[in-house]
Amino acid sequence: MAATTQIDASLDATPPDPGRAQPLIEGLCGAINRIFVGKPDVVDAFIVALLARGHVLLEDVPGVGKTTLAKTLARSVDASFQRIQCTPDLLPSDISGTYIYNQQTAEFELRPGPIFANFVLADEINRATPRTQSALLEAMEEATVTLDRETRPLPEVFMLIATQNPIEYQGTYALPEAQKDRFLMRLSLGYLDAAHEIEMLDQQQDQSPLEQLAPVMSLDELLLLQGMVRGVFVDPKIKDYIVRLINTTRRDPQVQLGASPRGSLGLMHAAQALALIRGRAFVQPQDVKDIALPVLAHRMILRGQGQRGGGAGIAYVRELLRNVPPVAEVAR
Repeated sequence: MAATTQIDASLDATPPDPGRAQPLIEGLCGAINRIFVGKPDVVDAFIVALLARGHVLLEDVPGVGKTTLAKTLARSVDASFQRIQCTPDLLPSDISGTYIYNQQTAEFELRPGPIFANFVLADEINRATPRTQSALLEAMEEATVTLDRETRPLPEVFMLIATQNPIEYQGTYALPEAQKDRFLMRLSLGYLDAAHEIEMLDQQQDQSPLEQLAPVMSLDELLLLQGMVRGVFVDPKIKDYIVRLINTTRRDPQVQLGASPRGSLGLMHAAQALALIRGRAFVQPQDVKDIALPVLAHRMILRGQGQRGGGAGIAYVRELLRNVPPVAEVAR
């Protein structure tokens, strides 16, 4: 956990200004919701992860829009985007890059891999081998990549968005527990209702509206918002509530492996981001409760469960939120 603490300390907090933040956030939400229709709650959670500088695992059946959501977010911000199509023959160097000998200069030069973009989509991440999946661990945790014993920083804005199909097992490799824990959130999209599916058909009858999407936020504006998130006030009582939730998962006999300290940090940062999105410069207990499910459900192994998360993990977190009493609202 030393690496996580070091990263968090390196982020400059900016005094939150909800009046300045709201137009930027509303513009980003509006742009994404115009393309990715019918799932405003998922979009809000996705933006929480972005503002909290977290990574997201999109886990759902094929065809529900996982890749579309990732592309829409990337195009809404004026930033670089790379897609990695994960396959069993993908090598770590295909992600991080490699050194190529330049005959003209008689020197080896780095050819950066797709990991050096602001937004990186790792499509069907569980089709990559464990060796290749492990190439993402350093990037996700420390925002650096080590090549030939030289450590290189990733862009200041860096977000990994990974997708996987939870019902297909042939030719796939389960994500290591350490890697799952590095995702701030795991989100499931679900199917559209009939009205929104008709709206989607109307939108894409002639061409995809994604092709016409122009950026609505600059990298500087995004960095400003991310700095504001870290400046959102968290009352000691809120921190105590977060720790009580996390500690309950570690003591509960029905849980084989509870949430990690990284989970505590992730829940606090996500609650800070949600508070700013809601126009406040301080966190309320309801912010913690509303964002706890996608932050915590994938971080625990329940007894009798072969892997983290899943429906059992979601049900457990809902029960956890009912059983652990929250603190009173904070006056600020």
